[in-house]
Amino acid sequence: MATFWAAVFVFGLLVLFHELGHFSVAKAAGIKVHEFSLGFGPKLVGVLRGGTAYNLRLLPLGGFVRMAGMDPEDDEAGVGEKFGDKTVLQRMAVIAAGPVMNFVLAWMLLSISLFSLGGDPVADSTFIKDLSPGLPAQQSGLRAGDQIIAIEGQKVTGWQELTSAIRQRPGWETDIVVLRDGRQLQYQLTPPTDANGHGIIGVYPVREPISPLVALTNGAKLTGRFVYGIIAYIGQMITGRAPVELGGPVRMVGEINRAVDSGVLFLLQLAAFLSVNLGLFNLFPIPALDGSRLVFLGFEGLRGRPVDPARENYIHLVGFGVLLLLVAVVTYNDILQMFIKKSSFP
Repeated sequence: MATFWAAVFVFGLLVLFHELGHFSVAKAAGIKVHEFSLGFGPKLVGVLRGGTAYNLRLLPLGGFVRMAGMDPEDDEAGVGEKFGDKTVLQRMAVIAAGPVMNFVLAWMLLSISLFSLGGDPVADSTFIKDLSPGLPAQQSGLRAGDQIIAIEGQKVTGWQELTSAIRQRPGWETDIVVLRDGRQLQYQLTPPTDANGHGIIGVYPVREPISPLVALTNGAKLTGRFVYGIIAYIGQMITGRAPVELGGPVRMVGEINRAVDSGVLFLLQLAAFLSVNLGLFNLFPIPALDGSRLVFLGFEGLRGRPVDPARENYIHLVGFGVLLLLVAVVTYNDILQMFIKKSSFP
C-alpha cells in the first residue's frame, strides 16, 4: 500500500508541475483556459473557478490543459483569448513551459533531498551513512558505519575520490576494502550501470548542513548533469554503443517500491530523475508531444503562416495512437521481464 501511495504522489507531482507550466504561461499570455485536469477518463471531482474547470479524473496516466482555440471548432472564447490569437513566440512559450517546469521540479527536489535536508557530503570522510537496498554494497555485506579505505588497491581519503573510482568501473568486478571495528575486511562486487552510464554500488555519505543558496546551486548543477547524462545515453543507444532500454509504468513503480524501502529522501531523488526524463521526452519532435508542437510553431514562424489546423490535429492524433501502442509494448516487456526474474534460479 505504501508503494501505491508513493506512486500516486510521484506521478501526480510530475504531471501537476508539467501541466501547471502550460497553464500558468497561458494565463499570463491572456489565453482563456477551459479546463485544467489531472488524469484522463471520467471526472471524479471538479470545481469551476474564473471560467476554468479544475478536474481530477479517474485514470492517473497524465493530465491536460484545454485552452481556447486548440480545437479549430472552439467558439467559446472572445477575440484575443484563443491560443491561435497569440504570437508564435507566446505560443511557443506556452508549449515549452511544461517541460521546463519538469526541470524546475527536479531542481527543487534535488536541492531539498540531497542538499537542504541531506546536507553536503563531508569531503574528507569515506564512512558509509546508509545503503540502498538491492544494490551491490548492501547485497555483499557492507554496513552503515563502515569506512571504505581502498578501491582496487588504491587508497581513498575523500568521498569525491571514492565516487569517482566507483563511477569508472560499471560492470567490472571491484575489490573494496573497508575498516570495521578496527578490522580490515575485503569485498568483491560489481557496480551496475546507472542512467548516466556510471558505476554505482548504493552507498551514501555522512553529510553536513549547508546554506539554502548553496543547496539551490548544487541542485541546479546536478539537474544539469542529469540532463546531460540522459542525452548522452540516448545518443549511445542510437549509435549502438549502449543497449536499447525503455521502461514503462510497471518498471517505474518497481523503482518507486525500491525507493520507498530506502526512505523519503531517496523517493524524492527518484522523482527528480523521472521529472528530468519526462521533460526531455516531451521535447522530442514526436507527434502529440510538446516537441512536435514546437516544430510546427517554428515552421509557422519561418514561412509566415500556420499549418492547416485540421491536418496538424490529425498528425498529433496519429502520433498519440502510436505512443499508446509504444506504452503498451513497453509495459508488456516490463511485465515479462518481471516474471522472468521471479522464475529464474539464483
